[in-house]
Amino acid sequence: MQALVFNGPGQKRLEDRPIPELEAPGDAIVKVSRTTICGTDLHILKGDVPTCEPGRILGHEGVGVVDKVGAGVTAFRRGDHVLISCITACGRCEYCRRGMYSHCTTGGWILGNRIDGTQAEYVRIPHADTSLYPIPAGADEEAQVMLSDILPTGLECGVLNGKVQPGASVAIVGSGPIGLAALLTAQFYAPAQVIMLDSDSNRLEVARRFGATALVNATGDDAVKAVLQLTSGRGVDTAIEAVGMPASFATCQDIVAPGGVIANIGVHGTKADLHLERLWDRNIAITTRLVDTVTTPMLLKTVQSGKLDPAKLITHRFPLDRIVEAYATFARAANTGALKVVVTP
Repeated sequence: MQALVFNGPGQKRLEDRPIPELEAPGDAIVKVSRTTICGTDLHILKGDVPTCEPGRILGHEGVGVVDKVGAGVTAFRRGDHVLISCITACGRCEYCRRGMYSHCTTGGWILGNRIDGTQAEYVRIPHADTSLYPIPAGADEEAQVMLSDILPTGLECGVLNGKVQPGASVAIVGSGPIGLAALLTAQFYAPAQVIMLDSDSNRLEVARRFGATALVNATGDDAVKAVLQLTSGRGVDTAIEAVGMPASFATCQDIVAPGGVIANIGVHGTKADLHLERLWDRNIAITTRLVDTVTTPMLLKTVQSGKLDPAKLITHRFPLDRIVEAYATFARAANTGALKVVVTP
């Protein structure tokens, strides 16, 4: 089969690999029908994720059709159309029982990180009964791919951790795919303001179409001043960091109101300063999280009902044999206008 392989920082290549085999009774082999590229994949290529070793097939998102199941799999059978969760969960360990599937002792974020991932024609899914979801008949498979990671991440790590409430003010620093996912799901909770910050005017215009109440260009030094002006000098109740850079985390510290929350989503590959000399007396909370995908069942129902349309995040489509080109398109979003790129094996 064809697969996109990480060969060390800055190196990736489409290679021929054997189709994976079942390794445990709870495994399933899924024939991938749609996958996508995540900002985290770019962090891996930068060398920010040391747990991902050279030789690994990348990718942790996708949908497909079950090809084989192990003897211990009871919820799925060959031919079932499924959503692949970016988080693998046994459902039995201490962390899973607490709903912290991302820290499952035999799972967590392992796809495309510690084990081979979804940017291939086939993928092995451990703990299949609790790591796959049935796709409703007639559902848009491309839209379903957005439920593998980006939408639950935006909701859980940004909106829920950020304690977004009706009437609240929210600023999302970064209008890339994950920031836009936070914007879409923040509207479940009816905040009064959702201010989007980015240096890319095209992405800010997308944010406007997706429901942002105000846009701030973050190119210069006036972004903080602009947010404070929009909030009568108070700052925002929730500042969501959706970039993973020291500068964007610093901006969140500058715009959060007393009693507010800074919710980090971004993957940080370098240290970021925490300015406690300014924040120690402001009653703020700072949250971090790896998505647990506990909201995936709810999001599936929301999409099925037509209340949420994740397909509008998709801007480009490529076959698997052009996935290197797809990466280049995704990585040069300022020039290409890319948000989510769907890849079809």
